[in-house]
Amino acid sequence: MRFGSCLPRRSLAKAGRFYGCVAAIFFAAASARAGSADGFHYNRDTLSFANWTVFTYENGHIVSHKNQFGHHYSRRCFVMTRAVEQFYKFARFEPKAARVDDRELTKRVRDVTRRPPWHDPLPSEKRVVIPGYSNLRELSQAKTRLMQRSIGLGWVVYLRPGNVRMFYLHDKNYQVKTHDQLEQALARHEFFIGYLSDFPILHINHSVLVYKHFAPRSPDGTDHYLVYDPNHSEAPRHLEWLPQKREFSYEKDREFTGGFTRVFQVYGKFLQ
Repeated sequence: MRFGSCLPRRSLAKAGRFYGCVAAIFFAAASARAGSADGFHYNRDTLSFANWTVFTYENGHIVSHKNQFGHHYSRRCFVMTRAVEQFYKFARFEPKAARVDDRELTKRVRDVTRRPPWHDPLPSEKRVVIPGYSNLRELSQAKTRLMQRSIGLGWVVYLRPGNVRMFYLHDKNYQVKTHDQLEQALARHEFFIGYLSDFPILHINHSVLVYKHFAPRSPDGTDHYLVYDPNHSEAPRHLEWLPQKREFSYEKDREFTGGFTRVFQVYGKFLQ
């Protein structure tokens, strides 16, 4: 006997609606999980090229007002962190498909990067298809100049309304709130793009994408995070939350002496 053959039609209709709802909920949950930051892989989901500083630095101090390395792709840290999140949420790579020409590829890249990064991830069938490449790292390595020209202009980010916070929101309570928002974002399996600033010192004025905890919380309450830093395409960098000081600390490199920085969330909502 087939299931339901002895049930009234009305009962069968109700059962059909019930299982339909269950299937819809399961599909929605699976689609959301597909865009979860838990699946983020640094050597697959980030850009292969780096953002370069305008000046040349040593130990956090300007030693030349020219970039001695000859690189001119600069002031793009916000653009690059945003693009990494956008490709993770809105693009689908099809490595076995035939590659398109540069004109069509540019159109598709811009289709991805013009979408608001705070929107929910798209299900696979609604994503922008990038044919002929396995991932963002491969695409950006093969088509570096095309990607640099297409993911966004650098100067525009200086006009972002959210930038004004660096001038006056220096209260440590605001950093405590930001830390809470960061923890909540990771608990929801989402990214957190941070604007790092120590204004008015100006040792750092930068953007990074936080994607996971690096280690469990320390006994003193310190939280450790892994971030994508556009200035360092080779490997993730480290950000820490120091509860006793109620402030963040960022890893030292050539441009930054390391230590104190304020963090402001960006691209988490409209006009942020």
